[in-house]
Amino acid sequence: METKDIQHLLDFIAQSNLDEVNIETNELKISVKRYGSVTTVAAPAPAPVAAPAPVAAAPAPVAAAPVAPVAAEAPASNLITVKSPMIGTFYRSGSPDAPSFVEVGTEIKPGKVVCIIEAMKLFNEIESEVSGRIVKVLVENATPVEFDQPLFLVEPV
Repeated sequence: METKDIQHLLDFIAQSNLDEVNIETNELKISVKRYGSVTTVAAPAPAPVAAPAPVAAAPAPVAAAPVAPVAAEAPASNLITVKSPMIGTFYRSGSPDAPSFVEVGTEIKPGKVVCIIEAMKLFNEIESEVSGRIVKVLVENATPVEFDQPLFLVEPV
């Protein structure tokens, strides 16, 4: 199950009246409980040596959370907020000696990688879903981020 699939599932659950959902496949096990309960993702089942390991992000407890990166209006301005699609560690570049994916002033379009979030030892490239110009980076490199936490402010073009 891809990270975006998990996000779509969480969005669906958030909009439904369900209080608890359990999903188990050969690749992973997801248990989501609403209203103060803990959300867990079990370790993926061992994969054959030739098969790639499945991508599974640990989603946060279900809230009315849209799929991320999310374009949402920032309060009292025309800026768009790009938010974290998962919990993990935020990285501005692919490696310590590589340049940042984006800087203040960088023009972005949908599909452009803006950062990496490491979750469960998997490095997930986060792509923009909006067009615009980065006006502020809201998170320091190599720091933990929460699900739905604002990462960048973008001025629409």
